[in-house]
Parts: sequence; C-alpha cells; structure tokens
Amino acid sequence: MPRRPRKESKSNVYHCMLRGINQQDIFFEKKDYLKFKELIKKTKEKYLYQLYSYVLMPNHIHLEIKDENQKLSQIIHSLATSYATYFNKKYQRKGHLFENRFLSKNVEDSYYILNLIRYIHQNPVKASISKLNQYNWSSYPEYFNIKKIDKQSKIVDTEDILLMINENVEKAQKEFWEFNNRTVKFDKSIELLEYEIKNKLTDEEVIYFINEELNINNIQEIQKYNKKFRDEVLHKIMQIKGITKVQIARVTGINIKTIKRAL
Repeated sequence: MPRRPRKESKSNVYHCMLRGINQQDIFFEKKDYLKFKELIKKTKEKYLYQLYSYVLMPNHIHLEIKDENQKLSQIIHSLATSYATYFNKKYQRKGHLFENRFLSKNVEDSYYILNLIRYIHQNPVKASISKLNQYNWSSYPEYFNIKKIDKQSKIVDTEDILLMINENVEKAQKEFWEFNNRTVKFDKSIELLEYEIKNKLTDEEVIYFINEELNINNIQEIQKYNKKFRDEVLHKIMQIKGITKVQIARVTGINIKTIKRAL
C-alpha cells in the first residue's frame, strides 16, 4: 500500500520521533548512545542537514532537524537502519527495532522552534530520569560548552538558535538557560507527536487484538466475507484505540477505498 508523501515544512524544520517497537528500550549502555551520536554525525555529513536539538531517551528519540534538501525520509531511514543493524548484532536479536514508520511534524516559526527545543531538552526531567543539566544524551550541553566541544564530536548546530535569541553569545546562552529551565505547560501542537506515537499500535499489536478480541485467526479471510458481515467486522476493528484506516488496509489486504466506504 503506497504511503502519501509528507507535507514539506515552509521553514524546512521538522520534529521527528523514533520509538522502540512495543516500547522496548533501544539504549542499554553508554556505547549505544555514543553509537547513535556517531551515526547522526555521519548522516549530517552525507545529507547536509542541520540539527537544532535532540534527546536520546531509553526507548525513544526526538530530533529537531532543518533539512533544506528535502531528504528527511532518507535521513531517518539511514539512522534507523544503521542503528538497528548495530543493535541486533550486538545483542544477538532479529527483527524490527523501531516502530514501522517514524513520525514527524512541521515546525513553521521561530516560536515553535524554540519551544520545541525546550520540550525536547525537558524530556529526561519529565520522565524523572535526570535533571536538565545532568543528562548526557541531549543537545542541551552543546549550547553551553561551545568552546570546549571540539569539531569532531560536535553534532548540534547551535549558532542559528543562539542568534535567534541574542547576537551576543554570552547573553544568548544566559537567556537560553533561563528559557530551557522554565517550567511551562507546552502547547498541544508540540506534545501532539508524542501523543500520537504513544497511542499508535504496531501492525503486530493490531493483528493480536483482531485475533483475540474478534476471534478471527486468519485476518486475510476477512476479504472473503460477504459485504454486510465484512463491514460489521471493519467497524469493530476501527473501535480499537490507536488503529488507522491505512493500517487496517495493510493488515487485512482490503483496498483502502473499500474500507473508507464501509466506515
């Protein structure tokens, strides 16, 4: 089933999120986090994008990317595939590491860009994992250790953001510190991406629910039901929280237009 192309951001900035399949952890030790940072650096060199902020959480990742070359899908696919290959080999596992398709939201203005940075940086605090300035796996430290971080290990493009705040670097850093440490209630538009991914079922979970709740062992058989019974079953499937029409089409093999007519 072909997927619709993503709508391009007018500012070329995107909020991207990857989550471990079934919410499993994707980082177990320091070397895992360092490996992902290494992959970010490599993809930046290859695709020439800018990274405004990031956080690597135990079971998910937030990235704020400025991609003027419109290569976002290739960037995230490269990161996810390369890291999954590393992870599966290291921990002797097989199969998908991340949920089916990464989620992204367009970031269209400077207000949203700055608030998203704060939201991403406050993830460890919100999860009660660490204080803001003590978490090693986010872009937060790079905004204050500009001179200490050598070019080899630098992966965040801090200059544009600090200039957005103040032309004087020291004043910009002070304001940035105050801004990021301020406790606020975030706009729903910023939290929406995380809400979506938390409430989105994997194909495996959808199949399980159909098997268990509707007592249908062979999902492909739904295609052969008579129209009335088939549509009743599709209605029941749609009641499962977190499922989409496109996903129903994918797991049942029923044409998306047929599903839309039925629902």
